[in-house]
Amino acid sequence: ASQTIAGIQLAVGANSPYLLGKDLWAETRIPLFEQATDTRSEELRAQGVRPRVWFGERWITSIFDLFEENVRYFPALLPITEEEDPLAVLEAGGTPGLAELRLHNGTVYRWNRPIYDVVDDRPHLRVENRVLAAGPTVADTMANAAFYYGVVRALAEHERPLWSQMSFSAAEENFHVAARDGIEAQVYWPGIGQVSATELVLRRLLPLAREGLERWGTDPAESARLLGIIEARCSTGRNGACWFRERVQANEAAGADRAEALRSTLLEYRDRMHSNEPVHTWPS
Repeated sequence: ASQTIAGIQLAVGANSPYLLGKDLWAETRIPLFEQATDTRSEELRAQGVRPRVWFGERWITSIFDLFEENVRYFPALLPITEEEDPLAVLEAGGTPGLAELRLHNGTVYRWNRPIYDVVDDRPHLRVENRVLAAGPTVADTMANAAFYYGVVRALAEHERPLWSQMSFSAAEENFHVAARDGIEAQVYWPGIGQVSATELVLRRLLPLAREGLERWGTDPAESARLLGIIEARCSTGRNGACWFRERVQANEAAGADRAEALRSTLLEYRDRMHSNEPVHTWPS
């Protein structure tokens, strides 16, 4: 479920359009991290060696699939071993920490990374969603989280899983198209085909998010407040990346060079961040 909506998350919440003074993708953090950490030679790429920062290549249906994929594709970077004997710990009624397994998993950067962990001697599995950058405000960040948790809950409990109706390659393409185009992205969705991300959110995903948050037991007023931010962001077509670009362009039109335009925009961004007013309400 997290993988299917990763592209939608990026489209709605993109917030990193500049790098080193260049106007690049709406969420430049995605290609930057994928490229900056890719140390494969052309020969290794041709041989099919996978990058350690990746979206994945198939739907993972069990935690076994994840760790099997880790072992198959990614050699250990840190040869650290623990004295713990997992089988002996299990036989004694304890919970093995599986330190090597967790360390190895931590060296593979999936944008949605399943995690095995132990807290207070209780094992659990969780998904770390690493798709979105922070901000622009706390209100925007909370709205992004509410949208994500609501939609994921609704999709995960749907009678017919969405990922059974959608190829993995389509989800990956949505991810990179949304990182590039932001809130103007056109994405693929089962039963619809190509559709604007904002229309998809307004017509299909916000109702699912409300349903999912209700299942989580979220207060209806809080749910309405946070999802209302997502709705207004899609209706106005303005997220953090859009606002930042508009302000930089306005400052340049007023005579500032790129460096000064970025500096003054960043200072204004900082001040408005402290107001905690959602970014779609900020003046352009």
